[in-house]
Amino acid sequence: MKTTQENIFSSKTLSYFLQLSDTMNYTQAAQILGITQPALTQQIKKLERTVGAPLFYSVGKKLRLTEAGHTMLRTTHDIYELLNEATDEIQQSSSETTGEINLGILASIETRVLQAFAIELYKEYPDLTISFHMLTRKEIWENLENNKIDLAIMYLPDSSIKNWQPYSSKKILSDELMYVHHQPELKDRKYIRFKDVTDSPWVIYPQNYFLNATLHDAFKNQMVDFPKIAGRFTLPEQLLNFAIHANTATALPVSFLKGINSDFLEQQNTWMTTLEPKVQLDLSFVFRKNKNEIPRIKFFLDAFDKYLKDEDYLSRLEKIATKDKTK
Repeated sequence: MKTTQENIFSSKTLSYFLQLSDTMNYTQAAQILGITQPALTQQIKKLERTVGAPLFYSVGKKLRLTEAGHTMLRTTHDIYELLNEATDEIQQSSSETTGEINLGILASIETRVLQAFAIELYKEYPDLTISFHMLTRKEIWENLENNKIDLAIMYLPDSSIKNWQPYSSKKILSDELMYVHHQPELKDRKYIRFKDVTDSPWVIYPQNYFLNATLHDAFKNQMVDFPKIAGRFTLPEQLLNFAIHANTATALPVSFLKGINSDFLEQQNTWMTTLEPKVQLDLSFVFRKNKNEIPRIKFFLDAFDKYLKDEDYLSRLEKIATKDKTK
């Protein structure tokens, strides 16, 4: 016969509970989990019967955690923290050039330099597997918390993240968003102010994406209304393609634009100009504290440092773009 502890921990119930606690919406949580709403409701009721108290209550259409729910949430996070620490401790005795490293990469980031590095690393250390996972910012934080990815590659700073205590970061390069447009009279301008970029419609990132929020904050800080939105896309190449062919404006990271041949942009009557004030970002590794003490993670980070010391990120990106042009 199963014990009470086994009833709680031998299923996906805690994962379901965490997801519902995050969304506070049965329909949304069920969609994210890939199950039906009745199945989610059944699992939550099962957990409530096991602990002997309701974990949620409703105020109108809004869901809230009960006192018991807050206790369960805090305890569940503690359990995951202990499991993550145990996993890290075990992995710290592993070899630095074997095993798998899971990278969670913000979907709006240009990855060709990272891909080139992974290829070089594989050629020399074939027993070290590098896995790329292109994710939203929300997915990155969830996967970091659940130890499903080792290193996140994302833009900082991010004011939406309130609890940085369990995490560390390591900057890869300083980046900024550039105004991409079809106005030849601006191509030789050093900068352009936000109030002067609203005439044309813009194509931008999806609403729940970090760079979308960053752009909207930049316009808001300058007390300028955001331009009309013509479309939304995830990847920078999608945004550029739409901007070129639909004759719209956009904003793209320098770390992406350096990989686009300037002759190609000129041929498309497309140019880039610095926004004033600049929208600056740091492309960074983010990881759980002490994760960099695991031999293969430390080896990866040290090897990437050496890779960029030999030739910096943007120079490598420009070289890749030139090589692609000659193919």
